Amino acid sequence: MKALPCMLNGPFLGFALLFALVACSPVSTRASDIVFHEGLGGGLQTTTTGSDDSLPEIARAHDIGYNAITGANPALDPFLPDSGSTVLLPTSWLLPDVAAHSGIVINLAEMRLYLFSERERDRVATYPVGIGDEGWDTPLGTYRVIEKIENPAWHVPASIRAQKPELPAVVPPGPNNPLGTRALRLSIGTVLIHGTDRPFGIGMRVSHGCIHLYPEDILELFKRVPIGTRVVIVNQPVKVALVGGRVLVEVHENGVATQAQQAWQLLERKGIANLVGPEKFHAALISHSGVVTDVTK
Repeated sequence: MKALPCMLNGPFLGFALLFALVACSPVSTRASDIVFHEGLGGGLQTTTTGSDDSLPEIARAHDIGYNAITGANPALDPFLPDSGSTVLLPTSWLLPDVAAHSGIVINLAEMRLYLFSERERDRVATYPVGIGDEGWDTPLGTYRVIEKIENPAWHVPASIRAQKPELPAVVPPGPNNPLGTRALRLSIGTVLIHGTDRPFGIGMRVSHGCIHLYPEDILELFKRVPIGTRVVIVNQPVKVALVGGRVLVEVHENGVATQAQQAWQLLERKGIANLVGPEKFHAALISHSGVVTDVTK
């Protein structure tokens, strides 16, 4: 097996203790088999914090990443929210703008994977992911799944061992393996879609290029994806759709000038720019909450 640059990177390792409870948090709601209509799927929900809840725990229970739940709830302390606080669950999504809705599509900007059903085109399984840190960016492009690996061993790349010489050359399968229990190798070679032993990194830029899923999500994805499946990796911080005559946007990164230009080009290409209320649109760009927002004039 080739060396795999997949270990959690940089300062995020310091978050491990803060997120320790996430590893054993119960799973109550997954985002499999969502029905999409006119490019919109799911629906926003809310929940209320208990005395011992944290946003990462709530995120995992509802198949949301850290970025998504904190973006939707900027006023809440992620680790010590007040008991009884209302938490917005961003469980509504617009589909990425790609040529064909088939196979797997991963949008790095929102840190989310979409798996399209071959039998029912309106049904999509979607999972939050962790992606490559700065300097170890997950590559954009179109690839194929070329190998499926159960209980993979991690062959530690020389670049990572240089940073952490205490690591062995090979980490065997087990609870401390950064690859988790399942891995899908892409045709780019050293990039995998895999599980993780540190689920707190889902919804963060934490890897050396690989794509991480919650342990329970990779088990499901692994079963569904055959070898040869196409994988398209894009970076789309702004998504738009016309649903029932309403213009909806979903904004995942700051950078108003750049995002506005890209989004207007997308709106014009779809022929719906004239339906947008400029003030609503600008407010959505400013907040970049990741929450699906109506910006109709």
